[in-house]
Amino acid sequence: MASVCSSPGCEMEAKLRCPTCVKLTLPDDGSYFCSQDCFKRSWKLHKLHHVLSLGKNSGKLLDDREKQKSAFANFPYTGKLRAEYVSPMSKVPDHIQKPDYSETGIPISEEKSKRARVIVQLDEDEIAGMRKVCRLAREVLDVAGHMVKPGITTDEIDQAVHRACLERDSYPSPLNYYNFPKSVCTSVNEVICHGIPDARPLEDGDILNIDITLYHGGFHGDLNETYVVGNVDEAGKKLIKSSYDALFAAIEMAKPGTLFREFGGRIEKVAKSNGHSVVRSYCGHGINQLFHTAPNIPHYRKNKAVGICKPGQTFTIEPMLGEGTGRDVTWPDNWTAVTEDGKRSAQFEHTLLITESGCEILTARLETSPKFFWEEEPTA
Repeated sequence: MASVCSSPGCEMEAKLRCPTCVKLTLPDDGSYFCSQDCFKRSWKLHKLHHVLSLGKNSGKLLDDREKQKSAFANFPYTGKLRAEYVSPMSKVPDHIQKPDYSETGIPISEEKSKRARVIVQLDEDEIAGMRKVCRLAREVLDVAGHMVKPGITTDEIDQAVHRACLERDSYPSPLNYYNFPKSVCTSVNEVICHGIPDARPLEDGDILNIDITLYHGGFHGDLNETYVVGNVDEAGKKLIKSSYDALFAAIEMAKPGTLFREFGGRIEKVAKSNGHSVVRSYCGHGINQLFHTAPNIPHYRKNKAVGICKPGQTFTIEPMLGEGTGRDVTWPDNWTAVTEDGKRSAQFEHTLLITESGCEILTARLETSPKFFWEEEPTA
């Protein structure tokens, strides 16, 4: 659902958003422009939009900011990152098919599935549904990935992801899942996973993981990648590449007969060879009509995961590696997981389908996907 230019008399499609509107966390309406020229011509009139919107919403904005500030009062942060203002939850039109938790925040079907612990093998029609949603999820991640640069906020990325989902007749799976307030997880520097998009502009030298899941046609598709923001030091790049290599070392094992507990040993071997730790608190998971279901895929060796790979199963592998400790701390927002020592973490994730002879990466990259830094830089 594209926005229309806010410049009077212009009805062109608009993708540029007023940076002041973003900073003030104002509603989307009236804040988009088709070009810099339209934005400049309308600036004197558009400034009134800031005044009027703040006057209308200032009480609620102040209330929300104070509540969030209070939640983090005296919290002992582990690293340099700080919680910033989180804007209100985006809405999804009625015509978009929604998962069962979209209103209540409680995935009832998942709760029932946990008790049954059944590892599902999909039929051909269901596999087609998974291929479709995973392709759409890849497209949306690439939209977000192309936006990564110093100065942009993760809230802006969230808004773009939300629009991209709706444009594909899809529901952003994280939205209101156990009350998660946004449409995407954005994890900066020491954030391991489940970072909530906020008003903090990305800084040169940051690393950023973007985790996308879409719900379309009754199925979920899940993937994530870690990006460099501007000029990242060599240690940060090494961590990112190590996480990527660990994922693909595990994917090489994905075929009928592989035990779910075997993936972790391969992942940890790659991580340790690069001097990195593996986060143990979070694991890969089954995914199909349910966002998270059996099996669990731990990313460390000597785990006790139950089950064996069989054709028709779909699940994620998503190792989280750390520069220092693999132990984690959760922020007072009950979602943001950070490293205990404040050092950086990186992650990559794919949704896989086990086939008769191996596996298919359902969320595979496209020719138009943003290039990784190691694809752009010459090797020595």
